[in-house]
Amino acid sequence: MQKKLRNWKLNSSFWRTVFDIGAKRKKFEALQKEIQKADLWQNKEKAVEITQRYSNLQQELSEFDEIRGALSVISSESEIREFAKKLDSKEIEVFLPGRYDKGSAVLSIFAGAGGQDAQDWATMLLRMYLRYADRRGFSAKVLHQSFGDPGPEGRIGTKSVTVEIKGNLAYGLLKKENGVHRLVRISPFSAQSLRHTSFAMVEVMPEISKADEEEIKINPEDLRVETFRASGPGGQYVNRRESAVRITHLPTKITVSCQSERLQGQNRDTAMKLLYAKLFHLKEQEREKELEKIKGKAVSIEWGNQIRSYVLHPYRMVKDARTNVETADTESVLDGDIDKFIEAEIRL
Repeated sequence: MQKKLRNWKLNSSFWRTVFDIGAKRKKFEALQKEIQKADLWQNKEKAVEITQRYSNLQQELSEFDEIRGALSVISSESEIREFAKKLDSKEIEVFLPGRYDKGSAVLSIFAGAGGQDAQDWATMLLRMYLRYADRRGFSAKVLHQSFGDPGPEGRIGTKSVTVEIKGNLAYGLLKKENGVHRLVRISPFSAQSLRHTSFAMVEVMPEISKADEEEIKINPEDLRVETFRASGPGGQYVNRRESAVRITHLPTKITVSCQSERLQGQNRDTAMKLLYAKLFHLKEQEREKELEKIKGKAVSIEWGNQIRSYVLHPYRMVKDARTNVETADTESVLDGDIDKFIEAEIRL
């Protein structure tokens, strides 16, 4: 460890090549000049995008300076290990150069094969990702949730749910969570306490810019807009008015919903934002002819298609089928500690 510390201190090319700090400082200075222009806010959408990029770079450079400064004072093995952990976390960013990797994400979960057990599994996954977002300092907001039937011990399943996760690198970190997630356990819904296998699909989309939205041409006649009452578990109404909005894009059959806001107009705006994101992503897939690489070919949410398995019986193990990363600490994983899986996926 001491030898590694000396290498970090002496090897300036490490910082230059791995983090490309020089180029980032130049980008930061260029954005600083843009922000100082008197006419910046004549185009509000562009101004918001520039100031967001400026803020993200400012935070990134500040964190880098903090890491470099820490090198001069650490000496003990525990301090070196802590420093190495922080450095590994920053190094992950090098593997996230994509157009939207540094932006926010929209994550959806759909219960698959397995009935009531699968709906319960979707709720467990929702909690896992909400806890992960909290650990990372991201803000998370459930935009729409379709609940399943009430079960024993007050368990309420989820048929589908969409969550907006805001924060720097949210999309880059979560994008490879796309796919089928498999759970094996003793079913809480089985009177005979039988082992059951459940499946759920996770889909992660980027939050796209206003400029990209403008590239998508949507004919109002191609939309079916429906309103409904936002409801909670067991059909308990959160709002007695029909404030929730569901929009279906008829040519592609893509459906999006939002019920998180109290006003119908706000829910419609958010739903349209989700629709633009889905259509833009679909367009990118067609343009680049990488459907299987980006999102994966259409798969059924069942056996043989899982990217990760979570086994709670007869033994405890979470294993990723793509990276072979595994752990027996299933409790921590389901509590949101999924960094080891995400980092391995990114480095793959």
